[in-house]
Amino acid sequence: MLAAWRFLTVLPFPGTLGTQSRDLSASLPYFTLVGLGLGFLLAAAARLLVLVSPVPLTAVLLTALMAALSGALHLDGLADTADGFASARGRDQVLAIMRDSRIGAMGVVALLLVLALKAAALAALPPSRLVAALLLAPLAGRTAILVHLTLLPYVRASGLASAFLAGPRRLAVVLGLVTLAALAFTCGRAAVIALVAWVVVLALFGLVCRRRIGGITGDTLGAVCELAEVTILCGMALEF
Repeated sequence: MLAAWRFLTVLPFPGTLGTQSRDLSASLPYFTLVGLGLGFLLAAAARLLVLVSPVPLTAVLLTALMAALSGALHLDGLADTADGFASARGRDQVLAIMRDSRIGAMGVVALLLVLALKAAALAALPPSRLVAALLLAPLAGRTAILVHLTLLPYVRASGLASAFLAGPRRLAVVLGLVTLAALAFTCGRAAVIALVAWVVVLALFGLVCRRRIGGITGDTLGAVCELAEVTILCGMALEF
């Protein structure tokens, strides 16, 4: 469990437990717990912020907190993926672009769009849905990682995400999906509709990954996490 928390968040834990590769591969079933934990932290922060802060500022602060809790790990993957996929290059060149630590124009655009959409959605959410959306979004993001990690091939010979390939991926994704579905149905119709949109986004992005590079990398897993979160937030902000 500590390995999942150490990898997916910047929350400090003493000692070295959970830092080995074998710990990472065994940590997959705990991605769901991390998603729930982050959701509770964000929901608690929202409860406090709405008491002392205007809505626009609360939305921006919550967006910043979402990024800070993960150390912007997934945003980095989103930017790299956008730079690679937006280039008119072949598979090998796309992978090389994604590995480049420098950010390009499309990466900047992707980051700005996702962060703006998150902040706008949080600002638009009525108080009755805000806590539910913040509980669902981190869980949906980490479950999205598990879905793509289970259903799509990993295309690099090595890489940070390769440590998870030997883990119990099917068990982890079942736990994630069951928990996400149960929470969504508990949160009402808007959450269920957002969950349907989440499924569509995951499927479409998976097809894009297949077409562009033949599968997934650590960067695309970060990207799908961000896309999943913003889909849930926007879906729950819409009026039906």
